[in-house]
Amino acid sequence: MKTLVAFDFDHTIVDENSDTWVIRSTPDQRLPDWLKQSYQKGRWTEYMGRVLTYIGDQSVQPDHMRAVMESIPYTEGMIELLTFISDNKKDIDCIIVSDANTIFIDWILHASGVQSAIDDVFSNPASIDARGYMSVRCFHAHDCQQCPVNLCKRKVLSDFKESQAKAGVHYERICYVGDGGNDFCPINDLNEGDIAMPRKGYTLEKLLCKRRSEGSATPRAKIMPWESGNEILQELRAFIQ
Repeated sequence: MKTLVAFDFDHTIVDENSDTWVIRSTPDQRLPDWLKQSYQKGRWTEYMGRVLTYIGDQSVQPDHMRAVMESIPYTEGMIELLTFISDNKKDIDCIIVSDANTIFIDWILHASGVQSAIDDVFSNPASIDARGYMSVRCFHAHDCQQCPVNLCKRKVLSDFKESQAKAGVHYERICYVGDGGNDFCPINDLNEGDIAMPRKGYTLEKLLCKRRSEGSATPRAKIMPWESGNEILQELRAFIQ
């Protein structure tokens, strides 16, 4: 019986939003107002498609974009946490479920040498064409009314557990680590014995506090807020020992 750790990426593993960090690769390090104003609520991935096309139109090459993305800071303690997970793969499986994209995540993980900690990445598929333009597609379609149209993290987590169970892998506990509003749906699907880990001071923790103060239903999992990856590391180390 193993522990499954499921991470969000932006403002969780890294301390910034990778989708906004990439804007630093443009000549002016900013987007024009017409592009910023084209965003529609719940349709971030389509918006990022337009942003990436704009970046390509500025003759920004993928190598430059990659160098910029590799400079994004990790959240305190996350490198140590991922290194620990990598060293304990017989006890821990680890996935990323993120509304970023596969190329950004791959670049950033490889830059710090912690990619071996991650067993699978579930994020919006990205690719680079012959011109050097990057594009991004929605991860999947779903019928969840709470989540953005391109990604329901609860469905991803549920599908992954089901797939693993068919392969004979069952988890003693799930630790879900995130920060944002779109992390609320998957932690509601956790069971007693699982742990929901919202980042202190961020949207997910505030949402949980609000629901608790209103007397609304809260997740069955234990809630353990965190500031540093070192706190999560201590919890995982206790499980293994």
